[in-house]
Amino acid sequence: MGSATKGLAVLGSTGSVGRQTLDIVRSYPDDFNVVGLAAGRNHALLKRQIREFRPALASCQGSPSEKAFLGDYGCADCDMENLAVSADVDIVVAATTGDVAVPATFAGIEAGKHIALANKEAVVISGELLTQAARERDVALLPLDSEPNAIWQCLRGEEKPVSRLIITASGGAFRDTPIDKLPDVTHEQALQHPTWRMGAKITVDSATMMNKAFEVIEAHWLFGVPWDDIEVVIHPQSMIHSMVEFVDGSVKAQISPPDMRLPIQYALFYPRRVPNDSVTRFDPVATGALSFERLEPERYPCFGLAIQVARRGGTWAAALCGADDAAVALFLDGKISFMEIPALIAESLRGHRNIEEPSLQDTMDAADAARQRANGTVEV
Repeated sequence: MGSATKGLAVLGSTGSVGRQTLDIVRSYPDDFNVVGLAAGRNHALLKRQIREFRPALASCQGSPSEKAFLGDYGCADCDMENLAVSADVDIVVAATTGDVAVPATFAGIEAGKHIALANKEAVVISGELLTQAARERDVALLPLDSEPNAIWQCLRGEEKPVSRLIITASGGAFRDTPIDKLPDVTHEQALQHPTWRMGAKITVDSATMMNKAFEVIEAHWLFGVPWDDIEVVIHPQSMIHSMVEFVDGSVKAQISPPDMRLPIQYALFYPRRVPNDSVTRFDPVATGALSFERLEPERYPCFGLAIQVARRGGTWAAALCGADDAAVALFLDGKISFMEIPALIAESLRGHRNIEEPSLQDTMDAADAARQRANGTVEV
C-alpha cells in the first residue's frame, strides 16, 4: 500500500468508528477519496456526510422514498456489496455492528480490496474463512480496534513465534459493582462505559466482557496464536491496549490514551506513520500509575462461556455471535435482566448443530438460527 490517494468505502459511516474514520479523512483530505458510504437508518447524519465528502455511492436502509435524498446529492444508491467492490475503492472500512456487513467484507476481499476491520463479528462468525480468503487474494486485514491494532503494532518488525498475547480490558461499566447487585442493574447503567464512548451493542458487550472474548477470537485468527497463549487482564486506565510477550521473555506494549483515531489512522496509512496534532498524546506523569487485575470469572460469565464455545471450531463461534446479538438486544429492550444474558446465550447454543467445515453461508445461517432461538426462548 503506497502513499497515493486511497479510495475508501466506509461501511457503518454513521457509527462511532465510521465517524472517527471520517475525522481522519478530514485531517488528511489529500490522502483519501471517500468513494462510498454505507449506513443504517441515521439518514440525517448520512446526508451531512454525503454533502461534505461527495461520495459517488451510498447505501442505507429505508423505503425508496426515504432514500430519495441520495439522488438529490448525485449519489448512486447501491447495496453494500456493490459498494465494497467498486473499482475506485482501495480500502473497505468495515465499521458496522453485527453481521450485516459480513457478505460485503468477503465481496471486498474477493475483489482484491484491503479491509480495515473494526467489525468483530466478521472474524468471530467466519474467522478461518476470512483469513484464508485474504491470504489467497493477497489482501491485507488491517485491524482498527485498539486491542488487535496494538498487537499488530507490537508484532511489526518481529519474527514469530511469540510466547503469548496479553489483551487488556477496561472491565466495563460494572467492574466495581458488587456481584450480588448485578442482577438488578439497568441498561442505562450498562451504557455508562468508564473509558470509551461507543455504540450500545458493544458497550453492553464490554460490560459482559463478551467483546473481550470476541477479541481473543480475533487474535487467534488474525495472528495465528494458539488459544492457550492468549490472556486477558483488567486494566482500568485503558492506556495499554495490548502486550506481546516474545520467546525470550521481552514484552512489547502499545500505549496511548483511549482515542480510536490513532489505531484508525495507523491502519489507513499503513505502513507509514504520520503526525496528527488532533490525536491525544500520552503523558506518563499526568497518567500516573498503571494497574492490572485478574479477570473475575463469576463477574463475567459470558467470557468463559464464549471462549469455551469458540474453541470447538466449526460454526460454534457464529452461533455464539448470533445468540449474543439477540440477548443484548433483548436486554436493551428491557425484556431480560443483565445476568440473564449469559443464561439465554447458553440456552440458545444448546440447540446448535455444528458444521465442522462450513461455507460462508453456513456461518451466516448458524448465527441467524441462534439469534432466532434466543428470541423464541424469550417470546415463549
